[in-house]
Amino acid sequence: GGYKCGEWLQSDKIWSGRLRVVSCKDRCEIRLEDPNSAELFAACFIYPGQRESSVEPALDSSRYFVLKIEDGNGKHAFIGLGFNERNEAFDFNVALSDHDKYVSRENEKEASEKNATDSLIGIHPAVNHRLKEGETIRINIQPKPSSGTGMLSAAALSGAVLKPNTLCLAPLPAGSGKIRSPLPPPPNDPAAARMTSTSQGVGQRAPTENTRQTDPLTNFSQLE
Repeated sequence: GGYKCGEWLQSDKIWSGRLRVVSCKDRCEIRLEDPNSAELFAACFIYPGQRESSVEPALDSSRYFVLKIEDGNGKHAFIGLGFNERNEAFDFNVALSDHDKYVSRENEKEASEKNATDSLIGIHPAVNHRLKEGETIRINIQPKPSSGTGMLSAAALSGAVLKPNTLCLAPLPAGSGKIRSPLPPPPNDPAAARMTSTSQGVGQRAPTENTRQTDPLTNFSQLE
């Protein structure tokens, strides 16, 4: 049912010295050392989940324990350990508990990081959207279709912006063979010179007709 330190004999005492509790990641080591030379007398290794089988408290005193010591070659033995003061035994227990809490926190941290990594890989895979060297992006923009052609269409759209409900272009005069450009011809154009010479024999109404045909938006009286 357990060990009782009252059954141990004082004459069976084989060693006294310094005890150190060392945490080595998930393993805890209880080292019994010489206080002067730090020579190791024995060591007890506590692996995760095996504290009760490595360190067992005595049934009849809180200052005494039984340690499972190993020689590193697979052989082990059980020895009794006692502290002179109750506070020292309490600190020994606290050190072992702190190691257990540390291992538990580290395991939970690793598990949470692994779950977070798996969720990111499964749901939101990392994709590199950066352009590689030499890559370019080409964007095709379709032009907006418009009714009519040339400058007349632009003039009609400009007039529609001013009064979209009432403005519209008047129909072209009857008998006109083709639409002339609203822009005046360049001064060095031979055709412009011929038109000027011809207009001299027409009369005074020729400039008015030329102005009307050149710019259909000059006189807004025809627009309703």
